[in-house]
Amino acid sequence: MLEKIKKEINSFKSKERAKINSYFFKTGKGEYAEKDKFLGVRVPVLRKIAKKYKEISLKDIECLLMSEIHEYRFIALVFLINKYKKERLNQEKIFNFYIKNAKYIDNWDLVDISAPHIFGDYLLSKNKEILYNFLKSHNLWRRRIAIVSCFAFIKNNDFKDIIKIAKISLNDKHDLIHKACGWMLRELGKRNKSELRKFLDQYYQKMPRVCLRYALERMSQREKEKYMKK
Repeated sequence: MLEKIKKEINSFKSKERAKINSYFFKTGKGEYAEKDKFLGVRVPVLRKIAKKYKEISLKDIECLLMSEIHEYRFIALVFLINKYKKERLNQEKIFNFYIKNAKYIDNWDLVDISAPHIFGDYLLSKNKEILYNFLKSHNLWRRRIAIVSCFAFIKNNDFKDIIKIAKISLNDKHDLIHKACGWMLRELGKRNKSELRKFLDQYYQKMPRVCLRYALERMSQREKEKYMKK
């Protein structure tokens, strides 16, 4: 099955799109995805292929995750999300598999498609110590996993962790962390503007500008000007 999946993915590769993706996902020397390799296959195509192989094993998913090919890692996570949603009795096993293989979830799109659906969903009603362990990591992607996982909590109107995490992350050095925090704060605001205003009133002066801009996206123009001008 594994070779069949790879062959099908490869049949859609595009040199032109691979070049665009390599630039967009920062694969240049010294950039955060320097070793990433792209085939140039579009996301809708990968999702369509994933629907055809519902019985893929965790072993084959792990083989795809370990690949330097970005599209293989992406589809591996789509497989894993589908398996997590379908196999409710195996969710703990899949959650542990996700943690074990977190080192291969090493670009922002890989984090963003998977973290809320597996890491966050599993932790909804559980002890969240591991979330904060990820947040303390020196690894950029583990920190982003911790932040984006909060989307699952936010969707369930539980805002305490993203508020705490956004505060902890104010002094992070990477803009991908600030963008993720701003995104999650924006999602919080879509559900509870008073909670977002409360956070902004207390921390807007300390927030990196990119984080603040993301957080304010759904606010009125008057409120945007209020916080940005300050």
